[in-house]
Amino acid sequence: MSLPLNDRNSFPGPLMLDLKGLSVRFDERQQLAHPMVGGVILFTRNFESLTQLQSLVQEIRDIAPHLIIAVDHEGGRVQRFREGFTHLPAMSVFGRLFQQNPDLAMRLCQDTGWLMASELACLDIDISFAPVLDRDYGLSKVIGDRAFSGETANIIRLANCFIEGMHEAGMAATGKHFPGHGGVEADSHHDIPVDTRNLNELMENDIHIFEALMASGIDAVMPAHIIYSKVDALPAGFSTRWLQDILRTQLKFNGVIFSDDLGMEGAAVAGDFTERAEAAIRAGCDMVLVCNHPEGARTVLHYLETRGIKPNPRLNAMRLNREKRLTTEQLQNTPRWKSTREHLSKLK
Repeated sequence: MSLPLNDRNSFPGPLMLDLKGLSVRFDERQQLAHPMVGGVILFTRNFESLTQLQSLVQEIRDIAPHLIIAVDHEGGRVQRFREGFTHLPAMSVFGRLFQQNPDLAMRLCQDTGWLMASELACLDIDISFAPVLDRDYGLSKVIGDRAFSGETANIIRLANCFIEGMHEAGMAATGKHFPGHGGVEADSHHDIPVDTRNLNELMENDIHIFEALMASGIDAVMPAHIIYSKVDALPAGFSTRWLQDILRTQLKFNGVIFSDDLGMEGAAVAGDFTERAEAAIRAGCDMVLVCNHPEGARTVLHYLETRGIKPNPRLNAMRLNREKRLTTEQLQNTPRWKSTREHLSKLK
């Protein structure tokens, strides 16, 4: 399918893919320019230095200015860029601090959301897929200290502060992993987890967190590759029951839905890459991610092209608000950046 040039530059397409190295290869340039591609996600392998990252982002912008450039930059174990960036703690650090000093924890959490988003915004990166809204039950190693807390009320208060900070920096926030990843031991990167709790249990203990933060302005949701067997036989990210009936209709969420990576083992239950993409989009995902699997990305791109899936105007909400963007020098001269770094350096 061929789109008019102005449409190509206006709305991101429904596929987010990744890059192999520190610069854009020739074959990747062709993919990024395709109208079905709407985003690129960066990993540690794409980062060597601030200067190199700035050049890579500019390369991407020169090829396709409309793309959403994303990264997983939560803090703790999941922080893709290190050298030249502030070391961000795992979110559980704020949960522990909250037990001792709630006001300080919330204030510092908001400042950290602002700092994280501001440092990325300086490099013209649109979004970090954050925050994690999963509840820590002490079961999931892949979630673990990425969660703010095991208490729903504490998660809501801290995550709300973090999101406010992101918004102050002009960055949209993505809550993950709906309806909650913390209740299973298996890691959906390598397994197909099954959560046997019923819908009422999930609503009270996990979904309540997402619902509360939707009311306070979360911009996007990423569903989990988990089967909640008493609700639907399909993982949440492939389920119209979860994404249409519960998320859109019951919870009245009008923001963006990103799939989790279709290359994960938890996605394999849906079939091959074409079937995974088809299931995710049919269920209600606005954008599907294919990472670390070039052949899978090509397969999904071909599927999207042949099906004529149109770029989605809803995705425009995920673009960085560049009016709030600072240069690195301007950011590092702000008292808030200096103070937040100093406080974070003392956290354990």
